[in-house]
Amino acid sequence: MQCAPAISTMSLGRAWVHDMPGKLQQAAEAGFEGIELFYEDLEYFAKSYGVNRTHEENLIDAAAEIRRLCDLYRLTIINLQPFGFYGGLLDREEHKRRIQEIKFWFRLVKILRTDLIHIPSNFLPKEELSDDMELLVRDLTELADLGLQERPPVRFAFESLCWGTYVDTWEQSWEVVERVNRINFGCCLDTFNIAGRIWADPASPSGKTPDADTVLKASLNRMRATVDIKRVFFIQLVDAERMEAPLVEGHPWHVESQPPRMSWSRNARLFAYEADRGGYLPVADIARTILKDLGYKGWVSMELFSRTMADPNPSVPADHAKRGIASWEKLRADILDSDGPSHQIAGRL
Repeated sequence: MQCAPAISTMSLGRAWVHDMPGKLQQAAEAGFEGIELFYEDLEYFAKSYGVNRTHEENLIDAAAEIRRLCDLYRLTIINLQPFGFYGGLLDREEHKRRIQEIKFWFRLVKILRTDLIHIPSNFLPKEELSDDMELLVRDLTELADLGLQERPPVRFAFESLCWGTYVDTWEQSWEVVERVNRINFGCCLDTFNIAGRIWADPASPSGKTPDADTVLKASLNRMRATVDIKRVFFIQLVDAERMEAPLVEGHPWHVESQPPRMSWSRNARLFAYEADRGGYLPVADIARTILKDLGYKGWVSMELFSRTMADPNPSVPADHAKRGIASWEKLRADILDSDGPSHQIAGRL
């Protein structure tokens, strides 16, 4: 499979502001081939099915309708996400409940006709999580083994969030992938979360970490040397705004219970190549490492979280979809097509 553009449903506007059918239509009309389906979008859409049935029944019917709409608009559902707050839980009864929940997700992904579930690293408080990597690996191996029992098998893509409690770098997520060591367990590489942890710091006046460029260069060298690209199940191409003022106490986005990087992520992500909107992360350097040096071929998702998504203006989904596809086209011109004909087929639009 060549590289192909996908967009997250959340990036087209929050589900509780903009309706799901309209968002899917705008994604297709802009030129996207696939979507990442957020569980929150599915759950909100399911509320329209009334109160006289069970929540699970509504979710199943909502999933079937989303699949029908995606067929209508010729959109692939590349994954269902996020299966969050899983792995390393100190409350093992809650762990058992999450195992039952993933079995219901298996029913949903079959209806949606996808085989991939995205798992972000856990960012619950330290009081609720173990720092034991062995426990995290056992928990994720348990999921992978359950997925292998499904027909067809279900895959999982694990991603380090840059504000994760114990797993916050791509190197740590790759270590988990290697230790789980299952064919259906891989990773997601996200330019925002990679750069947002080791290169950028929204709480710093400079917007950067100490020795940011040197640290990033060393990290990308490790990526070239260690990552088996076949185990990268999809990538997310995202930038973010540089803060005009450090995101610390007193900043309008500061939340006492949230790490600054999480508040930054929720409010100020941008599509790649949007320097005119304040984007400043080294997205192209990371993308070039993944796409060119490692030879990644597969889904490229324009995932976005931003305060702009909460704008009730009906034009918001279309505006975001157009911005996302413009970002994809700039990526193709900058990286995928830069070496001539060998990459012209990338990104089937």
